[in-house]
Amino acid sequence: MSHEQRSHLIKPYGDTLGDGVVQLSFTLPVPFGEEAKEAAKQLARKMGLKEPQVYHAAAVGKDFTFLIVYGKCIHSVDYSQIVVPKVETKAMDFYQINERIRQEIGRKVVVVGACTGTDAHTVGIDAIMNMKGYHGDYGLERYPEMEAYNMGSQVANEDLIAKALEVNADVLLVSQVVTQKDIHVKNLTQLIELLEAEGLRDRWLVICGGPRINHEIALELGYDAGFGAGTTASVVASYIVEEMIQRKYENKNRASQ
Repeated sequence: MSHEQRSHLIKPYGDTLGDGVVQLSFTLPVPFGEEAKEAAKQLARKMGLKEPQVYHAAAVGKDFTFLIVYGKCIHSVDYSQIVVPKVETKAMDFYQINERIRQEIGRKVVVVGACTGTDAHTVGIDAIMNMKGYHGDYGLERYPEMEAYNMGSQVANEDLIAKALEVNADVLLVSQVVTQKDIHVKNLTQLIELLEAEGLRDRWLVICGGPRINHEIALELGYDAGFGAGTTASVVASYIVEEMIQRKYENKNRASQ
């Protein structure tokens, strides 16, 4: 193996480059004590870690122990072979987005967003929709060339669709924060199934986002795009506008053929 090929192989970094040192934290359903620490080390070895050491252990209730374990990972990955699907779009700021809508779309873009299902956490949808936005980036409600409807939390998928029909929406935005037992996957899947059953899937751009959402997962579930935690409104708005413009010209080309 050449030096160049070896340089593409990467391991976790702790104290020395390539030492493979990682930190794990987990809870075991056993009382705090030396047995709990030994169990943690044995589990770490079975995970493929060399020289595991328990750096912290504490009782969590009567019969549970929280542990932090260090160890050395024996595996590496070829970084040059990693391919991750991402939303590819031109990044624009607030002013550029509004001007692009005026010039290329010629009307307001209508966006309906919600945190759907039983999920009561609005932090994600508010970061994108609310006027104040997130991290100094204005939310869609502040865009003069957009009409943004934030339906809040615990919105049934059926109600989201009904609202989109009522306001003649261009885009559906769905935020999913609660992910225990993959409830976000089930809820996101249900929305697409409802849209397909009603013959509405191609009517809108359908976008999802949340802590365990990425573009690859979104595509697998039938969405047009997916955005992870920390995404700002201008990133989402840039994608929406460029995708709408592209589809507009594609439809024109098909109609002229």
